[in-house]
Amino acid sequence: MVVVEVYTSMWCPFCHRAKKLLKDKGVDFNEIDVGMGGKTRQEMLDRAEGRYTVPQIFIDNVGIGGSDELASLDQNGQLNLMLGL
Repeated sequence: MVVVEVYTSMWCPFCHRAKKLLKDKGVDFNEIDVGMGGKTRQEMLDRAEGRYTVPQIFIDNVGIGGSDELASLDQNGQLNLMLGL
């Protein structure tokens, strides 16, 4: 089973779009809210190699980027392969 982690912020429409795509596929994911900053925001920055925008999405510890990258992977069929679907 793959592990999907999504760093999000409550106000972010791109986060909602990414989460909807994953939910529509029936994918369980861990949502990590970085809206208040602190150590979760720093953890995201470290893992995402300095990228500070949300969402930041990781599939099995591989950073794939944000909502646009997730949608692109879905459109070309790679997302299903990465998720084992």
